[in-house]
Amino acid sequence: MLRKSIFKLFQNRNKDDLHDSQFAKDSLEQIQIPRHLAVIMDGNGRWASQRGLPRTAGHRAGAENLRTLCSLCGKRGIQYLTVYAFSTENWSRPKTEVQALMELFVEFFNRYERELEKEGVRVRFMGERTGLPDRVLNIMNRAETDSIGRPNMQLIIAFNYGGRHEIVSACQKLAKAAAKGDQNPDQIDEVLFSSALYLPDVPDPDLIIRPSGEQRLSNFLLWQAAYSELWFSDVLWPDFKEEHLDAALVDYISRERRYGGLSKHKTESGAEK
Repeated sequence: MLRKSIFKLFQNRNKDDLHDSQFAKDSLEQIQIPRHLAVIMDGNGRWASQRGLPRTAGHRAGAENLRTLCSLCGKRGIQYLTVYAFSTENWSRPKTEVQALMELFVEFFNRYERELEKEGVRVRFMGERTGLPDRVLNIMNRAETDSIGRPNMQLIIAFNYGGRHEIVSACQKLAKAAAKGDQNPDQIDEVLFSSALYLPDVPDPDLIIRPSGEQRLSNFLLWQAAYSELWFSDVLWPDFKEEHLDAALVDYISRERRYGGLSKHKTESGAEK
């Protein structure tokens, strides 16, 4: 049913695009849903301001929408969902807002822990844990420990996360190993470097979605996003619904990922086959 609904959405696109797209030539069984979806949950504050509400109300609405997104992704067969929840730069926000975000983090897991268990969602975190409140660290440890082995989807929450900091931390880890004589610097390659990142077993994101009208990564998954497809929307995160997710998936399905190589429809000379 999911594949048919996505196919119907695709049929509503421009007919010329449909004619030229490889997607139109594939059967429904060949549709490639992204294995790993990453989302920058942006626009909570603006959503609240537009309604005359405090920014904390926007963050709460955004947290509720994350719960909805988890369910939608699970139904679509997405195996990994990474969300940008709190960046290393967010500490510069007003102290009251930061405290509210920490409290909301704890509340979210206390409220939805059983639902995540029922849907078979494993919870993991990426980012620096130094400096986080004990109540947040306790929730992190409990959520990760209790959810090990859940088979359906991994929810990865980037919390106190910065892409540049992750890269620097990986460099420091490898440099320390080299200084101790445990690592030959000449043997450090992309594969070895990736193994020093926060969650080296998680595949790179296939698709990164950013709502709110902004079109940048904002220090999110800088190493992992090298060949990710990007999709932007003007809708603010709390208003990001099922139809927006499916629109992003339809667009992703219609693209050809070449990873620096040639199109499957062109010869090495560049001519169409």
